[in-house]
This record gives sequence, C-alpha cells and structure tokens, in this order.
Amino acid sequence: MSRSLLIEVGTEELPPKALRSLMEALVAGIQSGLAGVQLEHGAVQGFATPRRLAVRVAGLVERQPDIRIEKLGPAVSAAFTTDGTPTPAAQGFARSCGLTDATELLHVETDKGPRLCFRETRPGVATRELIPELVQAALGALPIPRRMRWGASRVEFVRPVHWIVLLFGDAPIPADILGVRAGNRTRGHRVHAPGQLVLTSPESYEAQLRDAYVVADFSARRDLIVAGVTALATRAGGTAVLDPGLLDEVTALNEWPVPLLGRFEAHFLAVPREALVSSMQEHQKYFPVIAADGALLPVFITVANIESGQPELVVAGNERVIRPRFADAAFFYQTDLKTTLAARRERLRTIVYQDRLGTLYDKTERLAQLCGFLAPQVGADSRHTIRSAELAKSDLVSAMVQEFGELQGTMGRYYARHDGEATEVAEALFEHYLPRHASDVLPATPVGIVLALADRLDTLTGIFGAGLEPTGSRDPFGLRRASIAILRIFIECELDLDLKPLLIAAARGHQQLGEPEVLANRVLVYVMGRLRAFSEEQGISTEAFLAVSDLGIARPLDLWRRMVAVEAFAKLPEAASLVATDKRIANLQQQQTLDGGSVDPALFEAEAEHALWERLGAVDLRLQDLVSRGDYSAALDVLRQLRDPVDRFFKDVMIMADDAALRRNRLQLLAALRARFVAIADLSQLAARTGAQ
Repeated sequence: MSRSLLIEVGTEELPPKALRSLMEALVAGIQSGLAGVQLEHGAVQGFATPRRLAVRVAGLVERQPDIRIEKLGPAVSAAFTTDGTPTPAAQGFARSCGLTDATELLHVETDKGPRLCFRETRPGVATRELIPELVQAALGALPIPRRMRWGASRVEFVRPVHWIVLLFGDAPIPADILGVRAGNRTRGHRVHAPGQLVLTSPESYEAQLRDAYVVADFSARRDLIVAGVTALATRAGGTAVLDPGLLDEVTALNEWPVPLLGRFEAHFLAVPREALVSSMQEHQKYFPVIAADGALLPVFITVANIESGQPELVVAGNERVIRPRFADAAFFYQTDLKTTLAARRERLRTIVYQDRLGTLYDKTERLAQLCGFLAPQVGADSRHTIRSAELAKSDLVSAMVQEFGELQGTMGRYYARHDGEATEVAEALFEHYLPRHASDVLPATPVGIVLALADRLDTLTGIFGAGLEPTGSRDPFGLRRASIAILRIFIECELDLDLKPLLIAAARGHQQLGEPEVLANRVLVYVMGRLRAFSEEQGISTEAFLAVSDLGIARPLDLWRRMVAVEAFAKLPEAASLVATDKRIANLQQQQTLDGGSVDPALFEAEAEHALWERLGAVDLRLQDLVSRGDYSAALDVLRQLRDPVDRFFKDVMIMADDAALRRNRLQLLAALRARFVAIADLSQLAARTGAQ
C-alpha cells in the first residue's frame, strides 16, 4: 500500500532571491532522506510561495521493507572448548548480536570453514514514525546563511514559522517540527483568504490553495506572470524585458500575481536607458517595455500580490513611486555632464583603493603604464588604450554611479562620448568591466580587451603583493572571478600570449610589495589553478588537464588547445595503446638514467627498431610544423600513425638487453619517441581514463 505525503512549512515572508533554491534544496533533502531509510516512492514535487515551502511525495509506501540481518562470527573451532563451553570470543559475538547465549547462534559453512552466524529479520518501521525526523533533518540542512530566532524559542530557521503540515494520505502525522505542532491546516492569501484552511489530501493541495488565492506551484506562478506581463506589453505596443533573475524574484514575492501597466513621462527617456532600466528592475521590481527598434517605451509593468477592486489606484501609487526616482536620475545625469571625465579624475586622488596599493588615481596610473606594454601585443592602438586607462575609474565619482553602482562603466561610456573622447576609448570604459559574471559576454574591441586584462592583472598582483590572497572560501576582492575572466579573454579572444611576462609587468607597478618575478610566479600558480576548475566546467576531464598542466607552459590559449585536443584523442580506439606506451616509457625513464647521447641506427638489430626509427623520421617534420602552429588535434592524429611500429617494437625487441650499448640505444630510441609525445602532452596521465596498463 502507498499514499501521498505532503510537507508544508508556513512562515513569514521568505527571502525572495533565495526562495527557489530553498525549495529545490528541500526537495533534494526529502528525496535523500527517503532513500536513506529505504522508503520507496513516486514523483516528488516542490512548491514555494512567499510564505511557504512545501514538498509532495506521490506513492510513498506505508512502511520500510523488512530488514534481513546476517553477521558472521568467529570460527566454530575457536568458539567452543572441547567440552562445548562457549569461549569469550563466542560470548562477545553473541552479546554484540543482542543474545545472552552463544548456543543460539547458527553454524554455517564458509570458504574458510564452519563459522558462527547470527541471522535475524527485523520488521520495517512504519513511514509515519520515520517522517518527522526525516523532515527535521531536511530542514536543518537547507542552505541558510544566517538563521534567526523568534520570541522566547531557541528554534532557528530562515524566518519565523507559523504552521507545519504533515499529511500522509488523509491523516495528519502528529509531530513537533521547528517548535510547531504539525497538522493538516494551512493558510491562504494574507489579504484575500487570511483564515486557516483544512487540507483534505496531498492531491488537493494546489486546488484548495488556489481557491484561497494562492498559486502554490512556483513554475506555474512564473508562467502566469510571463503570460500576463507579455500580454500587457503587447497591448502597449512593445515587448517586455523579461530578465530571468527578476522573473524569479517577482515570482517569489507574489502568491496571487496580478500584472498591471503603468506609465511615466516621455521626457525621462532623455536619461540613459540603463539608468531607467536599473531603477525599474533593481529598485522597484518592474518590467521595462521596449519598442520594435529596441527603444525604451514610457511604460512599465508591475506585478501586484492582490486582486484590487480599484487597480487604477494601485497603478497610480506605483507611478508616484517611480517618478521621483527618475527625476533624481535625470538630475544626477545633467549634473554629471557639467564635468568631464578628465577633470573628474583628479577626485580619484582622495579615494583609497587599498591601504598598501594607494588611491584609485594611483591605480589608473599603473593601468596606463601596463596598457602601454600590452597594447602592441594585442594589436590595440596605444594612444587610445593609455587614454582609456587614465579615465577608467573616473565615472566612479559621478553622481549617477554613486546612486546606481551597477552602472559603473556604462556611465563612463556615456560621459566619454559627451566629452568628445574617441569611440575606442568610450567603448573600452564600458568593456573593461566585462565579463561581470561567469556567463557574461567578453570585451570585443582591442582597446577594451587590453584594459580589461590590465585592470585584472593589476588587481591580482597588487592584492597578492599585499598578502590578501584568497583563503578557503573567502575571496573579498573577487580574485577567482578575475582569474577566470583573464583565462576566458585569452581563450575566447584567441590571445596567444605568455601570461608570465604580463604578470611581471603588472607586478612592476607594485615594486614596494616585493620582487616582481617572485610575485608574478605566485599569481601565475593561482591563475593556472583556476584553469583546472574552468576546464572541468567546460567538459574537459581532469586527466586531460593533468596531461598538459606540467609542461611548464604559461600560455592559456595554448594550454586550452592542447586540452581540447587531448580530450578528443582520449576517446579514440588507438589512444589506449599509445597511452600505455607513453606510460611504459615514462616508467623506464624513472628507473634508468640517460646522461645525454643520441640514437645510433648502426646499433639496431631488429627490423622493428629500424621501422620505428624510420617512421619517426617520416612524421617528424610534419609533427614539428603542426605543433609550432598549435594544431594539436592534427599533431595527435600524426602520432596515431606510430601505433603499429610501436606495438611491433615492444613485441619484438628486448629493451633491457644484456649488452649495455644496445640497452642504452634502445632507451634513447624510446626517449626520442616520448619527446614527440610530450611536445603535445604527457599522455601517460590518460592511463586511468583509457584503461591503459
């Protein structure tokens, strides 16, 4: 027999940005708990609204399966004396099994002879008895950074708890969860249906709540918002900007979503659209609307958590809220336009960047010097690059950015255009903050690429030099994010540059913090460590990373190309044989010391030696050309041609010959072979991946 189970935790308003993740974590915790106590079940569905987290489990069995226990004890010969008296070993084993008499134990035959055995079948525990502890554990494991207490209780949770539902079939499970007695009573919408609601079954949960003005399903509520917002935007002659993060947040703020269309005066559109959009999205949780040409329309869509009899009053209230914010933005923008970025730069002298790294003005000076070094290597205009470095942080002291911090760089671009700066400079002021997050776009212009790299290289070397590198999970200066950004720019913008000289150049801007090369090496190790995590996120195996990571290469693009080629190579049928060869040669080289010398074909005795040497010579020029051009996939394809002569060599040739000259020559031949391998990667690292012995 099976029934459905409903678990609901009713609280005060939950943090909207965390609601979805809390729901998903609770579902995972319940599933894990059920598996841990061997309770079979059907589909598991999560629900979340501003005031509740819930999970419904379909087809949950009513009790655990019976558990058959079998324990083997000591050998029978060691369990009893000659007169049949149980030995201490037998008595101890009996007590560990809950028995008082060792003679109650069974004797069973094993491959090691007769042994004592305890067998027992324990009936499974009823599901109703297991659920409370299971739910308590799942709630305790939720990812809540800071739990709170309320009243005189010592109970802690993300928000104060007001009710708990534990409903198994049509019967509640009595239990105390988070200081509240569980039952079958929930609550509807705070305004439209504030009273208690008796749930009749887990299956009726959604329908009963919908009758009480609550859409319990997070995804269904999100879909309702999308449909309503889209329809209103179409009616207004445009398309709603449906940011996924904002959608989730608005979904988490409403139990009964009602989209409403508001308007604002068209003259506000003279303000940069990013400021208006930021104000609508970040501060008011409104959805902007754009025309077919991408221009912002003087309308917005808000989502109310109430079905008002006078929606026009709700709209008017929201319009009254947005106008002052837009008016402030317009004032800040017009005020900022009165001062150029160049003049504003002087104010950076008064703003400390970091105690040991000077002011923001000092940082722009370092950036200008570093950009002058980087620009020719990337093919960027040095004059524009240095100018963009000098102005890079000037918009941070503008009124707009101080009010809308997320617009740093964006406002710099607007102000640079207004000041008559070159287009390349204006774009770089915006692009040097890219990528802002893991999935963000990269800078697209050469000047923007240089400034983006210089900014992060200066930050990394400066913070490391100041002794503030990340420890554990702490990374207050965002150095992990900066490292990943550098790697992405190198790889995705195809900059085939050596990272170490760039780090040394950046470290020279921090001479007061130590010897530049030593500092650069510390940062290089850190950035390359991030390459491993980045490559794994992109589907590159650990083995492929290890195969290239110890080659002493500091060119991220080159390393990436090698990893991609090795990852593809590892999947080929020929890979196992060549990997096994490389591993075998590596092992031989560890055991045998070669003090120079070269291969002497005159010492070859076996035809297999000649064949391998000739094939090496035949592929050598082609291999060197491909490696020099960074075409590692083609180079590995060339190495595949060595499989047959290599296999014949190991089959027909005694490498460790008694004759010292022959032995040395054969080891030199294998060393020459491995040199071709490691010119691309240490293929021996793929042994576990390919099953090579």
